[in-house]
Amino acid sequence: MRFKPFAFIISIAIPLAMGAIGGWFTSQYVKTWYLTLNKPSFNPPNWIFAPVWTTLYILMGVSAYLIWLKRKEVEHFSRTAAIYLLQLVLNVMWSFLFFYAHEIGLAFFEIIALLIAIIINARVFYKIDKTAGLLFIPYILWVSFATILTYSIFSLN
Repeated sequence: MRFKPFAFIISIAIPLAMGAIGGWFTSQYVKTWYLTLNKPSFNPPNWIFAPVWTTLYILMGVSAYLIWLKRKEVEHFSRTAAIYLLQLVLNVMWSFLFFYAHEIGLAFFEIIALLIAIIINARVFYKIDKTAGLLFIPYILWVSFATILTYSIFSLN
C-alpha cells in the first residue's frame, strides 16, 4: 500500500481536533476549580497531561490511518469507523463532565464507558491490522490510570 499523505494528515488531525475540544473544556478550570480539589498522592503534575494526550491522539490517528488504508477489505467499515468516533466523542465528554460541568461522579461512570469503548476499538482494529490495534495499548493504559484517578478524586471530594 502506498503512503497517502493527505489521508495521513486528516487521520491525525481528527483526534487532535477532538483533543483540542476536550482541552478547551479543561483549560477553563484546570487553573481554578481543579486546584481546589483534594487529589491523591499519585496525581501527576498538570504539565504531564498535554504531552501524554498529544502523543495518544497521534497514535490514535496513525492507527486510524492504517485502518483507513484497509477500508476496502473491511466488511463493515462504517461500523468500525463508528466505534472509533464513539470513543473519540466519549473522550471529549469526560473533559466536559469532569472539568466543565464539575460532575466528578458522572465523569467516573463515563470514563468506564470510555475505557470499554477503547478496548472494543482496539480489538476491532487489531482484527483488521495488528499494528493499528497495538497502537491503542498506551491509550488503554493511560485511561485505566485516569479511571483510578477520577475515582480517587471523586472519593476525596
